[in-house]
Amino acid sequence: MEKAETLYEERQWIPWYWWIFAALVVALISAQLGHNRSLAWYIVPATLLGALILWWFLSISSTRIRVFQDHQGGRWLQAGKAILPASVVSRSLAVPASAKRNAMGRQLDPAAFVVSHGWVKEMVMLVLDDPEDPTPYWLVGTKNPRAVLEHFLPDQADEAIKHFPQ
Repeated sequence: MEKAETLYEERQWIPWYWWIFAALVVALISAQLGHNRSLAWYIVPATLLGALILWWFLSISSTRIRVFQDHQGGRWLQAGKAILPASVVSRSLAVPASAKRNAMGRQLDPAAFVVSHGWVKEMVMLVLDDPEDPTPYWLVGTKNPRAVLEHFLPDQADEAIKHFPQ
């Protein structure tokens, strides 16, 4: 079996300043626990809390967005563990940061498939035309909606990003 060619890929890391805030919280809690005690009371809580926060940050940063092309020329979007073929997408739209709140708020269809993090400000909306699937559309948070649409749906990309801010 031939391996699929990756056309675009991103990993949605948490913002850098979260690490600084986490280090300050670990230092503060460790200092409180170790106050007027031996050095072990500083080191053990700092190590345990640091490891716990490291694990948590890495786990919430594990989302990957990937566009790939199979050996037959079909394009696919992988968002987390879910995979979508381009052949079932009837329309697409780049959702700017200013419209994300509306897209994720009252206008969100409960049957929609959503992959989003609060620190990823922009999204793509992919409207499905698949009678076998009850999902009306996908909302996928991405750092670069233009690149996702150009690689996943090159025929629709120009129209989908027409009103998207530069």
